[in-house]
Amino acid sequence: MNTQQTLLFILNDAPYGSERSFNGLRLAINLNEQDGVETQIKIFLMSDAVTCALPKQTPGEGYDIQQMLEILLAQGAEVKLCKTCCNARGITELPLIEGAEIGTLDDLSLWTLQADKVVSF
Repeated sequence: MNTQQTLLFILNDAPYGSERSFNGLRLAINLNEQDGVETQIKIFLMSDAVTCALPKQTPGEGYDIQQMLEILLAQGAEVKLCKTCCNARGITELPLIEGAEIGTLDDLSLWTLQADKVVSF
């Protein structure tokens, strides 16, 4: 059975400190690897999760959020960051992981309406 699912992941937590963003990204990667189901993954980073898209973070050990986002982007996922959240944290002008871009609430609204499933972490 070959079906297509559009999945929207909304992440809210910082990349390190809790494992919520890690768990959301790992689920997204795993869903992309399921046989018989074609997925279209969209990831919208809000609140402190916007810092997930900042490059060159060096986690001590364990998981690497930049690497996970790069895997998803290479698999065709779209990644956007909330502009308001970026402005509030002073990161709007900082470089982002290649392929990630700043988006708006309008983008999130459209993605939500287009999604078959919305998952929030």
